[in-house]
Amino acid sequence: MTSVYVAYTGGTIGMKQTAQGFAPVPGYLENALKVQPEFQDKSLPEIHLHEYSELIDSSNITPEHWNIIAEDISNNYERYDGFVILHGTDTMAYSASALSFMLENLSKPVIFTGSQIPFSQLRSDARDNFIGAVQLAASSKIPEVCLYFHNTLYRGNCCSKTDSSGFSAYQSPNYPALASVGIDIKINKALTLTKPENPLHIHRMGSVDIGTLHMFPGVSPQVLENYLRQPVKGLVLMTYGAGNIPSNNKALVAKIKDACDRGIVIVNCSQCLKGSVDMSAYETGSILERIGVVNGADMQLETCITKLSWLLSIHEDPELVRSLMSQNLRGELRGASNSTMKTSRLPMGY
Repeated sequence: MTSVYVAYTGGTIGMKQTAQGFAPVPGYLENALKVQPEFQDKSLPEIHLHEYSELIDSSNITPEHWNIIAEDISNNYERYDGFVILHGTDTMAYSASALSFMLENLSKPVIFTGSQIPFSQLRSDARDNFIGAVQLAASSKIPEVCLYFHNTLYRGNCCSKTDSSGFSAYQSPNYPALASVGIDIKINKALTLTKPENPLHIHRMGSVDIGTLHMFPGVSPQVLENYLRQPVKGLVLMTYGAGNIPSNNKALVAKIKDACDRGIVIVNCSQCLKGSVDMSAYETGSILERIGVVNGADMQLETCITKLSWLLSIHEDPELVRSLMSQNLRGELRGASNSTMKTSRLPMGY
């Protein structure tokens, strides 16, 4: 029998109605699963549920929590066929993206899921999300970090939460779904990463000072200057369209150039949900390329933030970080599949 390790970190999926509103209650989820007949079905894999001692609302997630999850997976890696991480929906896309970079040479499925309505409620989406994630973790053999929600399996570092109230809460705008679950489970193996030959290696995520700045008409150079004060090491610049800024704002451009010259890694990420940054398309974007800003290509905001944070936490050389930000490390860039692109290897000692 296949077995799946389920790490319950907190979030809506296991909350119970209290006098103060919905809140995580220790032991509630495990007891609820025991009395549901569908979870006693022999077609399900063996499930080992581990409830974290501190159940956390996902809005309170920090890199240290990612380290705890990564080490939990590592400690149980040889004993189980797959892993499911039950997580709150608000920051699930950030966590799935972060873990994708932290778990190098992953050869088993690690699937994040949660729900919009608690398991305790009649109309909850928790049952379907939980069962689907467990079945995929046990049988799909997809060697990467994924996010499963509302019958769809996505690459974990290609997702964004796009709906705060609907059951289809997530989208992967720039990369197709890895699997869909209906009457049958359909997995697109051509889109999944290649199973690595080397053993799993965990890279802890350090705490790094980075920021994000959303471009808008009339943005002040002084605002940017404040963002780029020490000890900031990186900035995700959310630009217009294909990666454009108000290039006639000479003071703004000068602040960006000065930051790049000082070793601050700035990544150009489009405000658009779908599409890619192309800094060669317009003069308003090419100026960023000339002064040293990194092309974020088609990565989602969550991906740019977690990848930049991770790289800066494990390497101090800004030139190496700039180079690695532009390389496909875990399938986070478009076309990163078995048939079209191989993932890049990080240099020794990074």
